[in-house]
Parts: sequence; C-alpha cells; structure tokens
Amino acid sequence: MAGTGLEYKGVASISGPIIIVENVQQVGYDELVAVKTQTGEIRLGKVIEVNQKAVTVQVFEGTSGLSPSETRTRFLGRPLEVPVSTEMLGRIMNSYGEPIDGHPRFFKEDKRDVNGFPLNPTAREYPRDFIQTGISAIDGLTSLVRGQKLPIFSGPGLAHNDLAAQIVRQSQIRSGREEFFIVFIAMGLSHDDASFFQKSFEETGAIKNVAMFLNLADDPPVERIITPRAGLTLAEYLAFDQDSHVLVILTDMTNYCEALREVSASMEEVPSRKGYPGYMYSDLASIYERAGRIVGKKGSITQMPILTMPNDDITHPIPDLTGYITEGQIVLSRNLEKQGIYPPIYISTSLSRLMKDGIGKDSTREDHANVASQLYSAYAQYNSVKSLATIIGEEGLGNKDKEYLRFGERFERTFISQGRNENRSIEQTLSIAWDTLSTLPEGELTSVRPEFIKKYYPKILKEVK
Repeated sequence: MAGTGLEYKGVASISGPIIIVENVQQVGYDELVAVKTQTGEIRLGKVIEVNQKAVTVQVFEGTSGLSPSETRTRFLGRPLEVPVSTEMLGRIMNSYGEPIDGHPRFFKEDKRDVNGFPLNPTAREYPRDFIQTGISAIDGLTSLVRGQKLPIFSGPGLAHNDLAAQIVRQSQIRSGREEFFIVFIAMGLSHDDASFFQKSFEETGAIKNVAMFLNLADDPPVERIITPRAGLTLAEYLAFDQDSHVLVILTDMTNYCEALREVSASMEEVPSRKGYPGYMYSDLASIYERAGRIVGKKGSITQMPILTMPNDDITHPIPDLTGYITEGQIVLSRNLEKQGIYPPIYISTSLSRLMKDGIGKDSTREDHANVASQLYSAYAQYNSVKSLATIIGEEGLGNKDKEYLRFGERFERTFISQGRNENRSIEQTLSIAWDTLSTLPEGELTSVRPEFIKKYYPKILKEVK
C-alpha cells in the first residue's frame, strides 16, 4: 500500500477514543495504525472508516494526552495481529495476547489476524457431540454440543461468575481421548472478580488447560472490543491448526456492548435502540459466528457467552440480538437465587436448540431425551399449580396437584440445585432426574416410552422405598 510507512503529522480532530486524519492516501479498512504522542509514546489503533477526505482511527489505549497538532500517525499496511501458541495455555494475557502473569513470553508463537479467517458457510459441519459440564440443569435439560453457541443470560448480582468458573473447572469430553481446552475471555471485570477467577482456576489446577484473556474495568473501553477477537483467534488456532476441541467462555458481553456504544457515540453515529449502534447485530455476529466445526477438520469451537441483562430485561437489545444469533439460552432466575438455589437456572425459559443432536444412546443415554421432555412438562405443571396455590391455598388443591407441588420442590432442591464444587456425570444427573420423577405416579409419565419406565422407574422406586 502507498500509505504504508508514511508518517502524517497532526490530526483534524480528537473525540473520545477516535481521531480523524485528513489527506491520507490508499489506506484500507481495519488497517493497523501507530499513533505517536508528543512525548514519543506509541499507541496502536485501527482504521474504522475511510472516505475521500479523511480516515477515522480508533485508538486502542485511548486518546488522553494527545495534541491535535503534535500527534503523528503511521499507517502500517496490515491488520492488528495477535500471537497464537499452545504455550498460551495456563497463562493470563491482556487484550493483545501479551502475558500479564509475570512469567516469560511464549517461546514458539505465530501471528494471526485478530479478525480471524472468513469461513465459508458451506464448509461448516453441523454441531454434534455432547460436552459434559457436570451441572445437571445444563447437561440434563439444556445440553451443550460441540460447535454450538449457547449463551447464559444473567442479571446484575446473580451467580454467573460462580457458574462460569464451575463450567471451566468441570467441562470435559466424555471420550477423554481428544484434546479439550478452555479459552476464557473476560471483558470489563472488576479486580475482585478477576482475582476470583484466577484463584479458582489455579487452586483446582484447571489453569493448565485454560488460556485467560483479561480486560479490567479500568482498562480503556476500546480494548474491550479487541479482547474477544484476540481470544477467538487463539481458539481458532487451537481448534483448526492443532485439532483440539475448544470451549470459549466470554464474560461479560454487556460490558463489550457498552464499549461499542461509547465508541459509536464518539463517532457521533446515529444511535439505534437504547443508544446502541445500529450495527450491533452484525458486530455481535462477527464474534458469535466464529464458533463451529469445519468439514475435514477434527477440532471445534464451542461458545458460552455470558451477559448480564440490564434491569433483568430479556427484551433488552443485548440479550435480544444475542438470542437471534445463538442456538438457545440458559436463563438465571433471581427468584431461585433468593431461595438459595444454585445454580439458579430457570429451565422454563432456558433451552438448547441443538440438544437433540448431542444426546441419546451413543452419546449420553437412551432415555435422556424422554426424561428431559418429561421434566419440562412436569415443571410447567408445577408452576401452574404453584400459581393456583397462591390464590386458593395449598389445602384447596387436589391430590394430583399436591403431587406436582411436591415434585417441583424436590426438582428444584435436588436436580437444579447442586454444590459449587459438585461435578455430576450425566449418569448421576439422569439418576437424580428419575428419582425426582418418582414423586409422580407412573401414569403421569406420558413423555417417556414404556420400556424406559420399565427399565429405570421401578429401580428408582425401590431405592427410594
């Protein structure tokens, strides 16, 4: 490019993390820019808009201390690249993939475009194969499969951090013969939350299979926009170059979207719903669609984005758009949390659209799909009965309604609720499910095939008696 290597003195304007450079020739979208302050400090940025008169540059470390007349810009003719290496596992990195844990830099590393490689939709393979998280409400009712995007919708103050840490510590592929790693991407975290995750992974030894990308709340918001892309670049390398299966946890996508809104406001773009930019859908899709499997490749990338819904509003633009792009959602409930139930997963509004393709005889167990359907059905009946009981009182209920009331209470206390360090196999999860269903008469199990009732239901009844 003709712009490569040329240095331009002065900028037309500075606004938030944005600078405008005029009279720049042959510069490309997403091109990396070196911004030199009057004190000689170099900050990186990227081209986010190009027109005939000027180029808009987003400065990653922010624009504080920049002088319009003294700032110098150099367009580097390439996109932002981040290091990728298997030696990044067990390490903690910043938004650019540079180690911040005090240990030496990686010995062997490659550099990759932070935007990832474009994936032809026809090269995608359908997501399959069960991933066990050790959490009954997920494994039993909203099962995660390799290559899926399954977000967790939480609310401020709910136990999503505990749940995320538990998923990282416990997740596994049941065959145990294939490499399985976690890329943990944290955006806008407080120092307390960051140290909680770090301590949790280190104390349990999980850190050795985790690459952690950490962006703190007091880091420049613009870096928050790079962090997920840097982490996903490493995930792509591990999955498609190293033939590994990778689970990517992204928390908190709400912080990411807030940074996106801040940058959009600095550019004086016309806002869309609740002040977020109109392109937020396509921007989120550019992150979420980096999950999946590729025909001819052994590896896979599975994503679990976590977002805190402002005011617990599931219709807010962030969960709303996320729901359109992803394949289901796990919803945390404030009511369950108040009852002391952990994890407070509300199954009535949670679902995994790809669950049916990852469970069954050769993957989990033959009765899994039937049991899940029966639990959903019975829990819906329980919620209906509970609403009725608040009006007429429990003594006004019939015998069958009282059985459903007992079922629901037992279901929440024994199936949904489990310890923060309790790792249940899928067999244990299904055993607890049958134990819970034994509260109901056999005739109520209309979603379960008779042969499964004969095989599993009496066995559970004997154990209960």
